[in-house]
Amino acid sequence: MLILGKLLLGPLLLAQAKRLRKTALRLPEAAGPRSGMEFPALQNGLVAEPLRVLVVGDSSAAGVGVEHQEQALAQPLARQLAERTGHPVAWQLVAQSGVNSLEALDLLGRHEIGPATVLVVALGVNDVTSQMSPQRYVANLRLLCERLMAQAGVEHIVFSGLPPMHLLPVAPQPLRWYLGRYARKLDRALRDWIDAEAALRYCSLQWALPHEMAIDRFHPGHGQYAQWARMSAEIIESEFLRHQPVTESV
Repeated sequence: MLILGKLLLGPLLLAQAKRLRKTALRLPEAAGPRSGMEFPALQNGLVAEPLRVLVVGDSSAAGVGVEHQEQALAQPLARQLAERTGHPVAWQLVAQSGVNSLEALDLLGRHEIGPATVLVVALGVNDVTSQMSPQRYVANLRLLCERLMAQAGVEHIVFSGLPPMHLLPVAPQPLRWYLGRYARKLDRALRDWIDAEAALRYCSLQWALPHEMAIDRFHPGHGQYAQWARMSAEIIESEFLRHQPVTESV
């Protein structure tokens, strides 16, 4: 049905997409540092080896929709993990508005990547808008993971799923319908790959509601970022860290 819809509605979809790119409100990426250290509120007096977390992604990972990284994804995620584990968390963010899964590979090559045990990936919306095939999308993500496992020592990976683009308020119909169907197609391919890999986990974003979005009606709002960070931290703690001892030194 998706292919048929594209054939029948192609000219209209193209015209709506061009108009949306021309008229959409452009918000900046969140201000603030792209790396840092978060500490638990209560410490036991011992100096613990920090958990190292790397977040890679597009405009949503970069915090578009909120003013500061303290309100976005990476830093709140690190803070959540510090409170949950009682250990410091070193975090790094490598993200840029507009990149898809292929362009993210080039983005990594232009940054100095520090060591990381946990990787959180937020890519896919721009793969929808650039019409990346599901096979190529997964292949790009696989290459990204392999590169960061070799380069940064990544052991555990959480992928954020595609948001419910069929509810995207900024997009008119039938473009909204088409983007939503394509997003579900990529999300299904992502989940099928994750289910077959022991080191990978999936964080759904299907709970995100349109009325809670940023003022551009495209990016997450403050509450959505907070929920996203909480869910990602819960997955990391419960799936990867609960039975893994953390080295401590005096």
